Parts: sequence; structure tokens; C-alpha cells
Amino acid sequence: MTVQQQAAKDSMIEWLANEQELGHKPSKIELAGEFDLHDMHYYIFKYKKTLFGKWLVGVCGGYESPSDTEHCGHVFSEMQPYHPSTAEQEAVAMVNMIREYWMKQAALYEAGEASEDNTLDSNESSGIFNGFVLLNSPECDLEQIKANLLHDWNISSSPEDGSSGEEKEGILVFEADGCMIAVSFVDAPVPDGEAEHYAQGNYLWPEAVEVTKTHVSQLILAVFSRAASPLDSGRVYTKLAASCLKLPNAVGLYSSGTVFQPELFVEMAETMKSDDLFPLLNLVYFGLVRTESGVNGYTYGLRAFGKDEIEVLDSQVTPAELREFLMDISLYIVEQNVTLRDGETIGFSAEQKLPITRSEGVYLDGDTLKIKFCSK
Repeated sequence: MTVQQQAAKDSMIEWLANEQELGHKPSKIELAGEFDLHDMHYYIFKYKKTLFGKWLVGVCGGYESPSDTEHCGHVFSEMQPYHPSTAEQEAVAMVNMIREYWMKQAALYEAGEASEDNTLDSNESSGIFNGFVLLNSPECDLEQIKANLLHDWNISSSPEDGSSGEEKEGILVFEADGCMIAVSFVDAPVPDGEAEHYAQGNYLWPEAVEVTKTHVSQLILAVFSRAASPLDSGRVYTKLAASCLKLPNAVGLYSSGTVFQPELFVEMAETMKSDDLFPLLNLVYFGLVRTESGVNGYTYGLRAFGKDEIEVLDSQVTPAELREFLMDISLYIVEQNVTLRDGETIGFSAEQKLPITRSEGVYLDGDTLKIKFCSK
């Protein structure tokens, strides 16, 4: 390993160890590739949160010459699974998003408008939303996506100052509604049958697996903001995904631990217009599993809001009752910015006191909050 590669690895470890990111050093980390972009050199890393966890992808770099050991601040990870066939495209998308962010911040500083603590890694890591639009043909119409965003949500991909968002080789990065937005086309399916696997859990779409199998390429979506709240970032991500799902070759959205049906996702997103509702069902998936001992349920998506995921085990209620409970409590947590803790209780009446414990997840990686639930 060269001196520069070691410096990049050390920087990646330091960034991940920040309490607002992993909060500790990765259990394993390996150099997985390198590339050049914007006349600078970058390194791709794969790492594991825990010894037996899955490999995740990160990027570090912005080195101007082979002798440099100081990068230009481009260190980031969306903590998404590492796949050798798509790692470079994902890393390029992350770099472009970070680069656009810092260019905006530099302009704000020059105008005296940026706050001193508005740095990419100084605030909470919540508010990062990402997903994969599944396409059944190897093509992507970025112009149509931009037109959909403008027509449906009045979101322009061209800043008010007249400069355009960056678009190169199927990549679009721009800022809107206080968020950084990145769209990256990958002419390959989601590797290892991952999307098909998670499509099995969508009990609202019987054809989910069959349709998901038809995808041959994908769009990687990412939205984040260090200034707007996670709720605002979530709204923007929902609008972006809905606009992408209107492409004629879009067959699904792999996000939040499931594959969403395009028509249903768009319909749920539209409630933001008519009823001004928060699009919880677009951002959090509610899994249900029936076992011999009862009905189990879990959330997938609360971590994007900086909250622990929730699991309910061995409940003796109907699947519909359990799903409604998980939806109610998730909306309460997200909209009211509530943090539940181990040893507390929660309930929707003065009499209802449901105990909360925090332990290793059953259906999800990492620790989750377990709530012992019975009918109201």
C-alpha cells in the first residue's frame, strides 16, 4: 500500500469513527479500487460495521498529485452495500454530490451567509435518503426526470444564479429546497439478486419479485442536507423518486428494505400536494412476519431520521393491527422528533404502558427497540 493509499485509509477510518457516523472504527476495511475525477485521484473502500456484517462502500480522496497525503475533504459514505460491479459509479456519484455541496458552501461563505458549523460531517448523520430506481431497459432520460421535477413539484435542477447542475455520463447533481440531490445511472442491475430478495417482503404487491426480475439497469438516488431537517430531506427524496418512477422504463424502487410499486409510490407521494401529509409510507417500510408464536413486525427507514428501528415480537394481534401500531408510533417519533430509550414505556392512552427494550435486532442489523405490544 502506497503512502497516499494509507493516508486515504486512515482518513476513511477517522471519518467513520466520528460519533455522528459509525461512532467507532470499522471492524474491517479494505481498499477496493481507485479512479480519477475532475483531475483528482480517489480511493474506494469497502468496510464492515461489525465483524460479521455486510461490506459497505465509502470513498476518500481529492488528491492532486501522487505525492499528496492531504485530500481535499471528499470523504463520505452513505453506508450502502458494496458491490464490485457498481462501486465506482456509486463513488463517483458521492464525490460529485460532495463537490457540489462544498462549491455551494464556498459561495455562501464569500457572500457571508454560511454558518461556521455548517460542515459536511459536523452535524447529525440523519437526513440522508437513498434508493435505486429499477429500469427494464438500459437507458435513462435525465431530461425527462428534470421535466417531471419541475412540472410536478416546481423543483428546478438549475440554480437561480443561472449555473447548471452537474450532468456528466449519466450523473446529475444539483441543489434544491435546501438539499443536495444526486442521480446516477448504472447500466447494470442491482447485483447478487439483492433487489429480488427484498421484493419478496412487499405483501402489498404480489407481482413484486416477478417484475423486479425484469430490471437490467438502475438509477442511484441520494438526497441529503445538513441544514434542512430530516423531514424536509425526506420530502425532497420522495419527490425525486416519484419523478424518476414516472419514466416509462421504471419498474420499481428498491428502498427502505423493500421494492415499491411505482404507481403506488407516486400515488402516496401525491398526498403531499392534496392533504399536505408527511409521506411516511414512502420512506419507512413496515415488515410483517407470522410465526408459530404470533405476529412479528419491524420498521425499516427510521434510521434515516436519526432514530432507532422498532421491532415487535410475538404479538397476539392481527397483522393489520400491528401495522397500524407501527405506523402510528413511527409517525409520532418522526413528526415530533421523539427519541425512545431502553427502559422507558410508551402508550396511546394513560392506561397503556408498553415496555421498551434495546437489544440486537432480529430482522434488522444492529440494535433495535423492542416494544411489547398488545391491543389498545
